[in-house]
Amino acid sequence: MVTIEDSTIIRAPIERCFDLARSVEVHLAGNVHFGEQAVASAGVTSGLIGMAQGVNWRAKHFGVRHNLTSEITGPESTRLVSGHHDSGNFPIHEARSFLSSSGPGGNGMKDVFCFAAPLPFLGRLAEVTFLGRYMQVLLRERNAVIKEMAESSDWQRYLP
Repeated sequence: MVTIEDSTIIRAPIERCFDLARSVEVHLAGNVHFGEQAVASAGVTSGLIGMAQGVNWRAKHFGVRHNLTSEITGPESTRLVSGHHDSGNFPIHEARSFLSSSGPGGNGMKDVFCFAAPLPFLGRLAEVTFLGRYMQVLLRERNAVIKEMAESSDWQRYLP
């Protein structure tokens, strides 16, 4: 299993950061070059994802179309957004975003992302050689989009 961590300082109210982190549209804006979509088959396809709500995602990575269902398992407050992907190509897939006040300069968003590739030996080889770096880039791109939107007036297009 691979665990990736990334930290970002965002100069915006913590509630705004929390809502942007659970917005379907913001997620899609951060993954536009992968053709990612929220597809309707039993989940949320727009707006803010709430507790026990799921999203069915479809995207293309490495030339292969992937389907993935994720469910928010713990937005207990504006301090944590967590999700567990219960279907798709990766048997273990969990993401947690922790938000904390960093003082007058902004707020901290720390992401912890865990996954395991299928196929015991080949999957582990893929994790070590390229999947870990690939997922790190995806996470950083997502966080850069959240930061850019939260610190500008762009957030108004995505939040009520």
